Amino acid sequence: MPKLKTHKGAKHRFKITGTGRIMMSKGAKRHKKLNKARRVLQGDNKMREISPGMAKKVRRLLPYSF
Repeated sequence: MPKLKTHKGAKHRFKITGTGRIMMSKGAKRHKKLNKARRVLQGDNKMREISPGMAKKVRRLLPYSF
């Protein structure tokens, strides 16, 4: 069976924790920040766990990270 290729875009967007959870950062952080409250912007900096349905798709894109 041939080797599977890692999806390079997914490699940059998702991080895998030591326990196997998939974390992602929220988008829409580059511009239009003046309209948002400070507390919203601070929450945007945190990594968040993705949903189980999306995790299934991401695992297929990152075959050797688990």
